[in-house]
Amino acid sequence: MNQPKPFPILRLPYLAIEEVFKAMHPIEIINFSMISKRAKSTTNQMTFYSKYSIEFCVDEELRIEINGTDELVTCIYLMTSDEKMDGKTEEDGGHGYIQRTVFKYSKDPVDEWKQLCKYVLEIFKRQTIDLLRMTIGAFVGQNVSIIDFLKSNLISVDGCYLDRMREEKNVDEHTAYLLNNITINAKLFFHVNIKNENFDGKIPKNLQHLMISHSEWIGYEKLLEIDSKYVILRNNRITNGEWNSFFKKWIAMETHLNLKCLKLKFKSLEEFKELVLYDIPHEVVDEGVKRVLNM
Repeated sequence: MNQPKPFPILRLPYLAIEEVFKAMHPIEIINFSMISKRAKSTTNQMTFYSKYSIEFCVDEELRIEINGTDELVTCIYLMTSDEKMDGKTEEDGGHGYIQRTVFKYSKDPVDEWKQLCKYVLEIFKRQTIDLLRMTIGAFVGQNVSIIDFLKSNLISVDGCYLDRMREEKNVDEHTAYLLNNITINAKLFFHVNIKNENFDGKIPKNLQHLMISHSEWIGYEKLLEIDSKYVILRNNRITNGEWNSFFKKWIAMETHLNLKCLKLKFKSLEEFKELVLYDIPHEVVDEGVKRVLNM
């Protein structure tokens, strides 16, 4: 039986080539671009790539995630230390959703990840990515190098998810370095256990959503620096008197003009009313488990 002849994609008219590209998933697009200089040049001429969602992840495993235009196909490049897995592809999913993972082996996975990140940004014409996930303790010795790489190749990230390793490593300095050097546009989910009450990391401005799960380092001055529509603070070292002063400033529109929702952890609603809201007009709205204060 004769082998099928190769399909001459590059000989098609531009609009036809674009339709072929739209039928490809992101990994196929990247593989095609690596065939030749002409293939890469053609790939770079495509105009619909802004619809893809791109995520960089620095965890115990480094990966790059690209979500397709229909959000039903996710393609992942996963760095591996197992040479036998190099080039292998795994596919998972269900209910119309597909996740394809391509394994890439390297003796220097951080450098390989950086080079692939640069290539993905070039092919998909991105200077801002949708999400950066970073476990600060995963590559402690290379944190600064990774952050410098991101700073030099990205204008900003729309969302940032900062986590910590299970063991208690002091990563305050590296966390502050990331916050002071990476521009975060919309969302910050902060799960690092900061040990220094005088932590000098800059909280991004004009956020849509800010969640700090280990917020013991948040004092009154840091609270006044926060600029986000939605704020969640699990713990803090703000006194009752300082909370009272903050709410009065907020009601008088002297601070936090963008703030629409603030979620706090307090021992009880009654204690909060007695110690913080004693001279502030407010209304308690009972929604079952959830308690909402209207002021």
